[in-house]
Amino acid sequence: MNGAATDESKDDVLTEARQALQRQAHDRAIHLCEGLLRDDPANGDALYIAAVAARYARKFDCARDFVRRLRQSHPEHGRGWQEAGHLARDTGDPEGAIVAYRRACEFNPSLEASWTHQANLLAQRGREGEARNCMAQAERLAGLPRMLLAVLNHIHEGRILKAEELCRHFLRENPHNVEAMRLLADIGVRLGIFDDPEFLLESAVAFEPDNIQLRLDYMQVLRRRQKFSAAEAQAQHLVDLQPDNPLFQSHLAIENMQTGKYDKALGLFESVLARMPDDPATLTSRGHALKTCGQQQEAIASYRAAIAARPDLGDPWYALANLKTFRFEDGEVAAMHAQLARDDLRLMDRVHLSFALGKAHEDRGEYADSFRFYDAGNRLKREQLRYSADQMTAELRAQAEACTADLFDKNAGNGCSAPDPIFILGLPRAGSTLLEQILASHSQIDGTLELPDILALAQQLRGRGRDAYPAILHDLPADQLRQMGEAYIENTRIHRKGAPFFIDKMPNNFRHIGLIHLILPNAKIIDARRAPMDCCFSGFKQLFADGQQFTYGLTEIGQYYSDYVDLMAHWERVLPPGRILRVQHEDVLADLEAEVRRLVDYVGVPFEQSCLDFHKTDRAVRTASSEQVRRPINREGVDNWKPFEPWLGDLRKALSDLA
Repeated sequence: MNGAATDESKDDVLTEARQALQRQAHDRAIHLCEGLLRDDPANGDALYIAAVAARYARKFDCARDFVRRLRQSHPEHGRGWQEAGHLARDTGDPEGAIVAYRRACEFNPSLEASWTHQANLLAQRGREGEARNCMAQAERLAGLPRMLLAVLNHIHEGRILKAEELCRHFLRENPHNVEAMRLLADIGVRLGIFDDPEFLLESAVAFEPDNIQLRLDYMQVLRRRQKFSAAEAQAQHLVDLQPDNPLFQSHLAIENMQTGKYDKALGLFESVLARMPDDPATLTSRGHALKTCGQQQEAIASYRAAIAARPDLGDPWYALANLKTFRFEDGEVAAMHAQLARDDLRLMDRVHLSFALGKAHEDRGEYADSFRFYDAGNRLKREQLRYSADQMTAELRAQAEACTADLFDKNAGNGCSAPDPIFILGLPRAGSTLLEQILASHSQIDGTLELPDILALAQQLRGRGRDAYPAILHDLPADQLRQMGEAYIENTRIHRKGAPFFIDKMPNNFRHIGLIHLILPNAKIIDARRAPMDCCFSGFKQLFADGQQFTYGLTEIGQYYSDYVDLMAHWERVLPPGRILRVQHEDVLADLEAEVRRLVDYVGVPFEQSCLDFHKTDRAVRTASSEQVRRPINREGVDNWKPFEPWLGDLRKALSDLA
């Protein structure tokens, strides 16, 4: 084969290799796979088939090499871990086999053989309780319809569309099968769709109210849709069923955090840790709660305890880096390097550690190493996504094409007249959290969250037909625009504490300013803007919990910033003068009081000294800037990109004149 080999010819070779394996022509299967691997060294299918064939041929050293290479290139390949288990078992390493089978089941819970072999090996070593749990899983899988087992396997091997096709086919013939409903909901979530999964799981819970897994999945979907009270109710139901169950207590604590009940959440975490003092997930979650409440030293201690319990877990490492004001010690930097050198690290642990090491080396002035790790983390994250910068450009241009001055003129006076919302929008890492903290320090303004309601409404309008939104805005009658605005006010009430005004700080709402103006014509809109190179590079260095897919490449984020500037210029042209207040981050740093007075004048509230003393305000802050806005104003973030300039050519090119 050569580098010009087509995907079709590769598939043909893989098919021939599988057939050779089936007829026990092991050397032939290995030879075919090695030919593929010369052109494509990370071909997971070829590495897997070759590993199996080598083991059957009892060429164990060869098999180990294929397994090692498979683990390096595809660390979450469930069947690859299963093959590692088989190899360890066949070469007299039962403990290694148990570990590998356990990893296989973590990455692909549909592997019945891994559960069964794990159970047998555990029983042989006298670990009866663990063996029974594994055998129960194997028996559960054995009792599933074969088609649903295939759906499970396709999901966990990354063939989501094939899984969806099979699952929908099965549900057409078995419309009330709750496991099929649960799996189809899981597929929807993996595809970034939440409306249908919520309906499916709500229905499935009605059919089987005592099914614990259904309730756990339903709770997760409700949280993803930011229906926090409903998610909390599901978690409370589970705790009511089993008050001493630490898993249920932990879930309830997480939901309490979402509804602002941090004291209750911390109490539940302490209850879990009293029984499971070294549980890394609970220690990490407790750290998140403490950080959000401003208890930084306690949060650091909790994160470090999680790391001590499980050093390969990336989340607490990155959580420390994400405090922004935290500095890693020498031993911690060395420990992160040691973890990244492992060949069995999970993908997201590798991503978290890469971003954390980027921050650690940046703090030390080691900019070449810092950029190398930031770039590696972004590359790994980007490979998971299906983001297209050109598609996003087209979507933003469609907003400008559809949302014309005529559209707004003909709808003047329509919508919900409530003046309550203050939308702070723009790009992430542009200083929006600082503006929120300043305004939320005012007695008449509530700070809330990055609320998803406008994005969800846009998605609903888009769902009415291909390319329906934003063109459909021309067809919406006045009463519907008013109802949409009223629904927004009502649905966001749960996040408020009674002040006349409240802040919605979802950055991506800048894409939907036209929709906002139509349904809430008296809402305030603040464009939080930061110098392009600082803003974009700060976004590139940030690993976001969800969304913001444009940040994981220098070209992508530069193009997005440019598109944002163009769209904001359009909104300023077609909306009434003064409708949007632009606040430049650098101006806030240069003259805080002048910019605070501009802000409160625009909102229509009197000046209060507390807005200048924003860093003293005691409130929960969930974004990456949580620690920074708890300190007085400073210029530490200005020109942070300059030490990295040798590696930012792609960003400069994408920004063009803006750079």
